[in-house]
Amino acid sequence: MKKLLLPGLLLAMALTGTIRLHAQNPMEAETKEHRDARMEWWREAKFGMFIHWGVYSVPAGYYHGKPVPGIGEWIMNKGKIPCAEYQEYAKQFDPEKFDADAWVAVAKNAGMKYIVITSKHHDGFAMFDSKASDWNIVDRTPFHRDPLKELAAACEKAGIKLGFYYSQAQDWNNGGAASGGKWDPAQKRDMDDYIDKVAVPQVHEILSNYGQFPAVLWWDTPTDMNSNRAAKLYAEVKQLRPDIIMNNRLGGGFKGDTETPEQKIPAKGFPGRDWETCMTLNDTWGFKKDDNHWKSTQTILFNLIDIASKGGNYLLNVGPNSEGLIPEPSVERLAEVGKWMKVNGEAIYGTHATVFGSELGGTVKVKDGYGHDTLVSAANDWRCTTKPGIIYISVFHWPASGTLELPGLQSRVKKAYLLADPKHTKLKFEQTDSGVTLELPATAPDPIASVIRINIADKVAKVATAPAVVK
Repeated sequence: MKKLLLPGLLLAMALTGTIRLHAQNPMEAETKEHRDARMEWWREAKFGMFIHWGVYSVPAGYYHGKPVPGIGEWIMNKGKIPCAEYQEYAKQFDPEKFDADAWVAVAKNAGMKYIVITSKHHDGFAMFDSKASDWNIVDRTPFHRDPLKELAAACEKAGIKLGFYYSQAQDWNNGGAASGGKWDPAQKRDMDDYIDKVAVPQVHEILSNYGQFPAVLWWDTPTDMNSNRAAKLYAEVKQLRPDIIMNNRLGGGFKGDTETPEQKIPAKGFPGRDWETCMTLNDTWGFKKDDNHWKSTQTILFNLIDIASKGGNYLLNVGPNSEGLIPEPSVERLAEVGKWMKVNGEAIYGTHATVFGSELGGTVKVKDGYGHDTLVSAANDWRCTTKPGIIYISVFHWPASGTLELPGLQSRVKKAYLLADPKHTKLKFEQTDSGVTLELPATAPDPIASVIRINIADKVAKVATAPAVVK
């Protein structure tokens, strides 16, 4: 019925609150079958690339020759840069080295299945040809091109899904909201006027001008959003892209399709909800020239496996510079991740969460919540993912004894082998009423994470409450 509503009637319903319950929980107006079909590609993908790119890559963390604390894309806010002065950076934004096909190749070679790029961040600068505001890359920069169109074409050619991040509330140059309060008289504007004349028209533009894309609309920071403002945007989306996937950051009571923990991995995921951890490769989202605190390939792979074991997706960010280049340390690490995925990707794509109880395969310790530091081996540093009739065990710390115990596994094991073994040589195992013990080679086939595939007789594994242990 939603698709049969006239646009004007749909908007009127949004404004009067008629569809507000749907906005709060779209599952109430959607069958499980339809939702599962709509979310299928995203649940299969598991691994995506976030891209934060904009005018903020020009100052790259510095204002008047001094570093500005905080993440790079927030420099205008943190430095309290006046609008007119900040807008001068656009004249220096000429990313002649931007190559959409090269960016997509980096993502694809890493094993990523989708990309989400900032179509407009909080500085209000549209990375597309917008008629709603001339504060955009086509009108204000020497580049005079729409990179989103080029990226959409490259993604379609490569079979990668493309999504758009859009800052619907905060907009420091077009008079939208500003976290911490506004600092320039030029920012004075009624919030509803901003929503009506900038946000809604621009959402219409990004949903209408890129062919089959976007597949995802990624909202952010609902500062000063209320139910009426959110409903206007929601109505626009439902009119144009009723099957699009949206996150939970629109505001106004809208829960969205996905939870979005940022820079952290929840201990048990979000049972019953689709979710996606977004995380930086260093400490910032947008390019900041002095940030060289890069995560290791080991940490990235641990995060990816850990997230998959809890039923989530991993959206890993790159911050291209003002020339249009993804920093080389990002490219190098993603290439290394891609090598692992070519061998072990089946233990990630399309998998479900662990079946081994609340401990989720034990603890792999890191020194901080961002996972920057070297992993510290723990007694149970392994993770489990599943598919119908299959259990995957990713082992980070190879057992010195050469045995892996899976106490509590009741399903009959048919076969077990290492994904890194091209011959799929069967591993010996012993199965009793109390569980399964696998015999492993003396050395790990992978220095970071070695994956064991276990084929079982049951579609869904039968497991007692005791978690597995590595000895």
